[in-house]
Amino acid sequence: MTERTETMTIREMCDAFEVTPRTLRFYEAKELLFPIREGQKRLFTRRDRARLKLILRGKRFGFSLEEIRQLLNLYDKGDQQLTQLERTYEVAQKRMDEMEKQRDELNKAIEELSEQMRWGEQMITSLRTPKKVAE
Repeated sequence: MTERTETMTIREMCDAFEVTPRTLRFYEAKELLFPIREGQKRLFTRRDRARLKLILRGKRFGFSLEEIRQLLNLYDKGDQQLTQLERTYEVAQKRMDEMEKQRDELNKAIEELSEQMRWGEQMITSLRTPKKVAE
């Protein structure tokens, strides 16, 4: 594999992952990515690409950047990723519980709003319907 396919420029990373250069610089500043610096140029390795993929997935699942950083740092623990996998599972289970609670609350709010809208619709209909005057 050539050096060119081993590394990607910031533009290539942005295109591949649909992120902005600012996002990549932010993740670098937060010590989530570690591109090779050649003057002003940043070159991202295969490891950076794998880390970015995990960062974006973690963000989509609602993990905090600190949680993501801690999980990524467990990769090099030397236990064939067992600690990283166990900790990721714990964090994911906690997030899943939170998401399910949010979903349940949202479903309840949707149900209540639907009931209010049905009542509102009935009121509008009854107010628009001309009343017969008793003779």
